[in-house]
Amino acid sequence: MTRIAVVEADKCDQSKCGGLYCAKVCPINRAGDECVYEGEDRKAKIIESMCVGCGICPKKCPTNAITIVNLPDEFNEQPIHKYGESGFQLYNLPIPVFGKVVGLLGRNGIGKSTAVKILAGMLKPNLKTDREVELDELIHYFKGTEAQSYFERLKEGKIKVAYKPQQVEAIPKTFKGTVKELLTKVDEKQQLEEIANTLELEHILDRSIDHISGGELQRVAIAATVLRKANVYFFDEPTSYLDIKQRIKISRFIKNLADEHTAVVVIEHDLIILDYLTDLVHLMYGKENAYGIVSQPKSTRNGINIYLSGYLPEENMRFRSNHITFDIRGVREIERDSFLADWEEFSVKKGEFSLKADKGTIHTHDIIGILGENGIGKTTFVKRLAEIEGETKHGALRVAFKPQYPPADDTLVMTHLMQAMKYDVQLIKPLELEELYERQLNQLSGGQLQRVIIAKTLAEEADLYLLDEPSAYLDVEQRLRMSKIIRDMMELKGKACLVVDHDLLFIDYLSEKLIVFDGTPAVSGHAKGPYTMEGGMNQFLSDLGITFRRDEDSGRPRVNKINSVKDKEQRASGNLYYS
Repeated sequence: MTRIAVVEADKCDQSKCGGLYCAKVCPINRAGDECVYEGEDRKAKIIESMCVGCGICPKKCPTNAITIVNLPDEFNEQPIHKYGESGFQLYNLPIPVFGKVVGLLGRNGIGKSTAVKILAGMLKPNLKTDREVELDELIHYFKGTEAQSYFERLKEGKIKVAYKPQQVEAIPKTFKGTVKELLTKVDEKQQLEEIANTLELEHILDRSIDHISGGELQRVAIAATVLRKANVYFFDEPTSYLDIKQRIKISRFIKNLADEHTAVVVIEHDLIILDYLTDLVHLMYGKENAYGIVSQPKSTRNGINIYLSGYLPEENMRFRSNHITFDIRGVREIERDSFLADWEEFSVKKGEFSLKADKGTIHTHDIIGILGENGIGKTTFVKRLAEIEGETKHGALRVAFKPQYPPADDTLVMTHLMQAMKYDVQLIKPLELEELYERQLNQLSGGQLQRVIIAKTLAEEADLYLLDEPSAYLDVEQRLRMSKIIRDMMELKGKACLVVDHDLLFIDYLSEKLIVFDGTPAVSGHAKGPYTMEGGMNQFLSDLGITFRRDEDSGRPRVNKINSVKDKEQRASGNLYYS
């Protein structure tokens, strides 16, 4: 049996357990041998070969720092890379395929970025040894597989890679200058003008790199990657910060890179974009921050459906207890006495930008998605509604607002979640927040901070909840779980929620109505609705130039191929959104 013993160093704190309590309760240690010991960093370490998998130390650890996993007997692989003694372990690697876009699908903390960095030559794996291994050893290890051929070509210089990192927000910390100066520095193809035009960067070329938005920075990072002469391109979360229209454009751009001489690998959490962009996918499963296993490649449609089912038939491996399904919800009849609030037609002027909003009404239990491009007034609209004055049976309308960019200071998470603790089953447990209580907000990852602030907002006593981009930094499973949590909280409280987001699957899974924005980014915006889902989606998809269908097996929304039979049929009928 393969046994994995992991201690998360950032969680291990001897002051919380009275001094290496895990070693004191370990039966192997108590019998006189050493299984758990103190490392040089004063963190607990576990010798896997000595561990019997009794499960005592994970249960006794007050900070939930220890994970012991017993893999099935038939799983006899050794890890490709291990982050030190008792650290995260990665098993297997995805392999780029020339002429194809290969996607990686899995939870945060499961090793996707680690796998890509190994393939890109940015991280030398150790094959569970105490040293980094060179390409010759990797070639020998993967003998007889496609990975052998890949690493041989990498060694011979026949493969040149270009890598777009996940954290594009770190770029201004390492480069000072204008966008044009950055792109000129990396332009090995002499195609700066062409790529800048394709990615709509012409208007920001003379701006300082630290004075552009997150979406602009993402497109600059993609441009910088593509301007390098390479035949294997890696894109780690290329759609973060981008609106839906930009995501579709970027997907087409990246997809067109793949040809018989070029391979592309993409990590992406937006399932609709992953489906639209890739030809093959590797599923990655395991336990967050403990271990990750890379599956064999699968066709994109089949791979995503398998991931949603939580069961890998070829490997006979169940990696999630529940099957994620997409229910077709009918239009809910609104009772007259369920009125919550409304707003008259209004307009807002902010510098050169102007926003107009049509008259609208919100009912209790409403969950209304808000769709539109960046810079078109969605956040301005939500902030304006936060000032709305309405009358409910409680008196003046109470509004709870989660901003697009939650502030992170040095206050404890527990301080922010005092009200949320009343909703242990609805918020704390499903969002896995208890283990974060004693951390400061500025010590959290983007996804952790997002979950904390959403829980805080949903726990507030309010009539209307406004959530600005709640899916940001969350992985696929967290997004779908968050959808259910928001729906359940509105049902429990009998309140309403407006959600701004760029993940179309998230909005489709969550919403019952839509507000749709059109206009010109940074110039003018027009908010229309609320519409029914069908009415709003038909209008929005018409602007995007795409049509949607439901997958026959999972029920999830999928983008039709342009000019396919299904695409033409739906355009002819005027129903761009599945019924």
